[in-house]
Amino acid sequence: MDSPLLKYSAKDYFFKAALCHFCIDMLNAKLAVQKYEELFPAFSDSRECKLVKKLLEAHEEQNVDSYTESVKEYDSISRLDQWLTTMLLRIKKTIQGDEEDLR
Repeated sequence: MDSPLLKYSAKDYFFKAALCHFCIDMLNAKLAVQKYEELFPAFSDSRECKLVKKLLEAHEEQNVDSYTESVKEYDSISRLDQWLTTMLLRIKKTIQGDEEDLR
């Protein structure tokens, strides 16, 4: 992260990339988040990273309520755009047992 301009948008790019990985599978998303934290340590403290980690935990526990609550918490401070909403709903469907191809 040598470019100062890239630092401002890195957390958003990493957040969206982690959600894309999550749509493929949970392990893929965990590994991606670890990699992003190594590349950009400030990502670890971001709300986006914390949300992805909460979602991974909820998914692992198959807890739809925890997943939904985490998303609501995030949305109350930072409004979700259409793309994020779509991705988060796709991931939520996998918790509910509807594990069709998400791509």
